Amino acid sequence: MPEKTTSTEEGAGNGNGTFCGEAVIAEFEALTKDAAAAQRETLRRILGENAAAEYLQRLGLAGRTDPDSFRACVPLATHADVEPYIARIADGDTSAVLTAEPITSISLSSGTTQGKRKYLPFNQELVKSTMQIYRTSYAFRNRAFPVEDGKALQFIYGSRQFTTKGGLTATTATTNVYRSEEFMPTMRAIQSQVCSPGEVIFAPDFAQSLYCHLLCGLLFADEVRIVSATFAHSVVLAFQTFERVWEELCADIRAGKLSSTRVTAPPVRDAVSALLAGPNPALADEVERRCKELSNWYGVIPALFPNARYVHGIMTGSMEHYVKKLRHYAGGLPLVAAEYGASEGWVGANVEPETPPENATFTVLPNIGYFEFIPLKSGEGGGAAAPDTCFAEAEPVGLTEVTVGEHYEVVMTTFAGLYRYRLGDVVKVAGFYNATPKLKFVCRRNLMLTINIDKNSEHDLQLAVDSAAKILAAEKLEVVDYSSHADVSRDPGHYVIFWELNADANAEVLQACCDELDRAFTDPGYVGSRKAGAIAPLELRVLQRGTFQKVLRHYLSQGAPVSQFKSPRCVGRNNAAVLQILSGNSVNAFFSAAYD
Repeated sequence: MPEKTTSTEEGAGNGNGTFCGEAVIAEFEALTKDAAAAQRETLRRILGENAAAEYLQRLGLAGRTDPDSFRACVPLATHADVEPYIARIADGDTSAVLTAEPITSISLSSGTTQGKRKYLPFNQELVKSTMQIYRTSYAFRNRAFPVEDGKALQFIYGSRQFTTKGGLTATTATTNVYRSEEFMPTMRAIQSQVCSPGEVIFAPDFAQSLYCHLLCGLLFADEVRIVSATFAHSVVLAFQTFERVWEELCADIRAGKLSSTRVTAPPVRDAVSALLAGPNPALADEVERRCKELSNWYGVIPALFPNARYVHGIMTGSMEHYVKKLRHYAGGLPLVAAEYGASEGWVGANVEPETPPENATFTVLPNIGYFEFIPLKSGEGGGAAAPDTCFAEAEPVGLTEVTVGEHYEVVMTTFAGLYRYRLGDVVKVAGFYNATPKLKFVCRRNLMLTINIDKNSEHDLQLAVDSAAKILAAEKLEVVDYSSHADVSRDPGHYVIFWELNADANAEVLQACCDELDRAFTDPGYVGSRKAGAIAPLELRVLQRGTFQKVLRHYLSQGAPVSQFKSPRCVGRNNAAVLQILSGNSVNAFFSAAYD
């Protein structure tokens, strides 16, 4: 971050460890009023501090830090371009490879997008930008939904870590942040105390951690003001689990003794047992009463935590599917979309927290990285439903040069050694906050269903599933989760949609859903190919209940944390393990009717 932003830390702490949201907002207002200047200063600092880096030197930048020279000398890059450099760092190269100062650890992506976990550089500057974006988002949230005391029930999880050949710790970006010295003091300063002790967050087993998170939340039920997780999926999963284990939780509270079968890790048992502090039959009876009064678990969150103000987490992109179920659990509590970022770095904060998550936008902080945007235009064969499916590219434009209503791919230059890095995210510019743009996340660009000249994005898939789900809703059924695959093992190829339902549906309803899925893909390339027989009828495969739990367990076994898990929406042949789980748990299949 530029040096002038250090006052954010002082403003947040106010010199005495307390959070001053209005000071953070005032600085954000000043920063975004001259976003162009902030971007120039940010690029100057990134390039100036890393002028000795091999990556920049070999491109002939020769110490120049202005935007024109940067764009002329440094090409756009993908992860494949920087992977050899990161591999050298991970293997122990301590020279100035990507940054002048050594990279302190490696961040791992979830691997749910491409089926392979990426190595990414992580350093202290990313911790600072994380703290800044947390403070900014919380300041605006707390203005809309004031929280002055109490606790936060956070379903967050540390991930497993390992040491690379060169001696660096490799783990997820969130765990790198959680383990930093700044994280817990900052979180204590800017929001309510968390319910769960650190031993629960870093428990060796996800199931034990989740059970204890729920138990700790119940022990502080009346003090809980915020319910949150990194992703909406984690909150939904938590309360789906609560439906099954609530009686055991009540038994633990009543006896004042932690379950010996649910929780076995000694450090976790010791930490949570200290919170139990003896039998509490009155609390157990109250939790039991509240649970029995619920109808189909609607409003379970405010029922259990009557003083909660809102539910918070990432609810856009692949998480949007879970918003409906989250609303069911949240009852009338507001849902607030969390910040926008990736394992590579942060992009924007939600400074309009009262906006429903489906319409959430993210205001770019112009001092946490240098941002460019590749204009994306619908080309020949682009889908009518979403203009992000077929693109003709143009030269990238700067942060303040984007146009409202247009779609772009995000390009970021970070303090951790990524230069003109194509993030792969497609965003729409929804407007401006002062002079910095507000972005609406649309989809991941490289997640495409395509066989012939068709191009259907993750967003198109979601629209198709939502359309077919309306047929299920009439039968009081719902899609628990879904994925897809472009099957080209035979000619012509066809789309396969996998979905898991909450209950059994009859064949007539499922056939109608299959037909609707096929018709809901309105991309002209798909429609034309279906009519010409170049793409075969769509296949709907109904999965055994619990299949996506098996997918989750697969990723956990590979070291991915549940807090980073995203159900893979488009499963390619390179993700054979997940494809095998989905195919092996299919219990029924339907093919769409002939295309007119």
